[in-house]
Amino acid sequence: MTELQTKKRVAKKPAEEGFIPAVFYGKETESTPVSVDTIAFKKVFEEVGESSVVTIKSESGDHDALIQDVQFDVLTGEPVHADFYVFEKGKKIEVEVPLLFEGKSPAVADLDGILVKVMYELPIEAAPKDLPHDIKVDISALTDLDSVIHAKDLKLPEGVELAVPPEEVIASIAEAREEEEEEEEVDISSIEVEKKGKQEEEGADADSSEEKSGE
Repeated sequence: MTELQTKKRVAKKPAEEGFIPAVFYGKETESTPVSVDTIAFKKVFEEVGESSVVTIKSESGDHDALIQDVQFDVLTGEPVHADFYVFEKGKKIEVEVPLLFEGKSPAVADLDGILVKVMYELPIEAAPKDLPHDIKVDISALTDLDSVIHAKDLKLPEGVELAVPPEEVIASIAEAREEEEEEEEVDISSIEVEKKGKQEEEGADADSSEEKSGE
């Protein structure tokens, strides 16, 4: 199991250089402000994301938790704050796990269909120890333009249950449609007449100006 060392932090004080402020809490765990090493946190977050268990090591002991929320700097993209949710031991938890689309769809390759990914994360329920990092979606099952992959079609790891209706659509195929471009016929004669009329109007204005200057 992945571990993350923390140290005590005074909530109102700014974070030390090289650390980001964080907090862990739960139904049976008091909200506790801590600091975590920035480099260590980025490594853990890259490895487990928000759907795998992280052991928070603190002064109050070890706590098994999930990364509940991460705030990032809008300019640098660096993490600036993290929330950890400490779950109750012995109970299942509900999380959203990323879907990993793999394989080759005959409907896309042979029928020029378009793959439509309806869901990118799947809500599941499982004991913390059984939480998968992701769930694979084999799009080779999409063989024709009417093919659909439902939640019930996915192969879930042992101990993992769906937290959405079985008929929930995960992916489907859309038929590609060619847009017909309408070419407008250009009436050359009308352009010529319009151009000639404009020239005559400009000539008339010029003659009028000359008559006024002669007066």
